[in-house]
Amino acid sequence: MTEDGFELVLVSGMSGAGRSTAARALEDLGWFVVDNLPPSLLPKLISEVKSDLDDARLAVVVDVRGGHIFDDLADTLQRVLDDGIDLRVLFLEAGDNELVRRFESSRRPHPLQGSGGILEGLVRERSLLGDLRARADIVIDTSSLNVHDLRRKVDAAFGGDERVALRATVMSFGFKYGLPLDADIVNDVRFLPNPFWVPELRDLTGLDAPVSDFVTALPDAREFLDRMASMVDLVSDGYLREGKRYVTVAVGCTGGKHRSVAMAENLATRLVKHGVEVLVVHRDLGRE
Repeated sequence: MTEDGFELVLVSGMSGAGRSTAARALEDLGWFVVDNLPPSLLPKLISEVKSDLDDARLAVVVDVRGGHIFDDLADTLQRVLDDGIDLRVLFLEAGDNELVRRFESSRRPHPLQGSGGILEGLVRERSLLGDLRARADIVIDTSSLNVHDLRRKVDAAFGGDERVALRATVMSFGFKYGLPLDADIVNDVRFLPNPFWVPELRDLTGLDAPVSDFVTALPDAREFLDRMASMVDLVSDGYLREGKRYVTVAVGCTGGKHRSVAMAENLATRLVKHGVEVLVVHRDLGRE
């Protein structure tokens, strides 16, 4: 935040990944939201908003619908930073398969597909957005999130400093389904005994007490949980100094059903005791 209380967040990302939902969530938090603004008009908009509103928080949604005017974005953002504006970039991401499914279910074409298919449009869009994604302060992968989960993530990241200092999403996942795209810290718990090989536990999940007790029974598991919580403590001050108030901690096992789920739930409990606000997401639970 600048001395005059002005904050700016740029919202961008893949078409179909949830930009509109994120924008509405910011609006509900009291941000002044402008959708699909030509980048060249951003400095003028900032000037007008700063002169009209006290302690203004401005959110601007930009995307490839703007065509060639999107090419001006990098230069415009540099001008904004040179003016001392507190700028954060929120990038919404999702896997190609999920984005294709969303476009097909809505029966809408991708804005860049032209005479080709949806996937071709996504490839072009990823290429155009590559630099912006690389400089993003917050990347949210919405592949496994519903609109309520996404709104909670946006609320955690931009809700204001009157709440807890650091906010975290603890996400369980299965390595066989790929690494989470938006993870800041990734933990591998495949070194723990797998409940899958225990007949009476196989059909249960890490949300069930017998599985959780089995996974956390070993001293190694409890020590690992303590060290994961300590890791978040270790990096939290640095994140906050860099303006990063939101962190995603991923916990992975083979399939995302037993060990990672149990360890994620237990880690979340520890983090809450450390004063961290936590959202728990089980990305791959139920996919087997």
